[in-house]
Amino acid sequence: MPERLLLSMRKFVAPEFVFGRGSLHLAGRQAAGLGVRRALLVADPGLSRYGWTQRVEESLTEAGVATERFEALSSNPRDHEVMAGAAAFADCVCDAIVAVGGGSAMDCAKAIGIVSANKRHILSFEGVDNVERPGPPLLCVPTTAGTGAEVSQFAIITDTTRQRKVVIASKTLIPDAALIDPDVTLTMPPELTAHTGLDALTHAMEAYVSNAQGPVTDLFALEAVRLLAANLPIVMTAPADIEARGAVQLASLYAGMAFSNAILGAVHALAHSLGGLLDLPHGLCNAILLDHVVAYNYEAASERFDILGRCLGAVLDDDAPAAVRKNAVIERLRALKRSVGINQGLTELGIARETYGDLAKRALDDPCMLTNPRQPSQADLEAIYESASQPLA
Repeated sequence: MPERLLLSMRKFVAPEFVFGRGSLHLAGRQAAGLGVRRALLVADPGLSRYGWTQRVEESLTEAGVATERFEALSSNPRDHEVMAGAAAFADCVCDAIVAVGGGSAMDCAKAIGIVSANKRHILSFEGVDNVERPGPPLLCVPTTAGTGAEVSQFAIITDTTRQRKVVIASKTLIPDAALIDPDVTLTMPPELTAHTGLDALTHAMEAYVSNAQGPVTDLFALEAVRLLAANLPIVMTAPADIEARGAVQLASLYAGMAFSNAILGAVHALAHSLGGLLDLPHGLCNAILLDHVVAYNYEAASERFDILGRCLGAVLDDDAPAAVRKNAVIERLRALKRSVGINQGLTELGIARETYGDLAKRALDDPCMLTNPRQPSQADLEAIYESASQPLA
């Protein structure tokens, strides 16, 4: 069995990245190395008060790279914002894009790039491998620890007409380089730290049980889970602990490489549906849904979930009945959620039960559902939403 797994054909793609304190200041050198002359700087609008956008801008200027800022984006980037960004890219005669921020800025930057290269509306790229020409050079500087967008081949954009999140997957979306600096995560507020940390955990766990997983993605996924279990609670109680911050950001990087190649599952499909309809924080949606989807999926990949449970700190007896092991894994996961302050249910977010049918139907069409270890019905997904409706006990 191990030989079969190791010899199965798998593809693994990842960009160049620099990880470590101070790497943000290499933005100019990295961009110049890519031959960039004028970059569109796509940044989360709230970052300026912390100085991170300005520091990247200064580094680019010192290297002789001119910049034009684009900050007109939302926490869930919208289709019209992408098109406005592409118009700004053309008007300023830019030849590259630098993204500074969380997943929203990086996804928006990726989308602006492919629109600029292909001269098509962003929604026309929905789905898998629908991008003909790669975008211009893209350098990412993540300022959160969780999305993994700096190394992934995904972009998630909100279709404002249909009120749904569109998944675009293509290796042309993989950034050319990423600068991953733990120092920038010191300004993350507690709520964002918790949401993005559990987003990274969801990436790792879904990648590990995905039906497209392989030995390389497994390595990254399991180490991400171990790092998050050990360090995310520390970061919540000691936010200035740079070693723990760095470990969480490294876990996010590992999880990003795992899910970019193994893809995801039902948690993300369900969360995309919620976020598209109700414009909710993506990481929070994942965090609320994760243990409920694990409960649904467990029987389809019990051995793998047991391994994940042990990485989280669960004590499992191999001879115990499956139901006992399942409960131990789920309770350990819920204990981690509680430790970082996540115990809400969907009802607390204002989600009415009357919407579960529509939400489940949207989730069934999400590409992430294709790699879920168990293929659900609409009724199954409605039941998951129902189980996640109330707060944790």
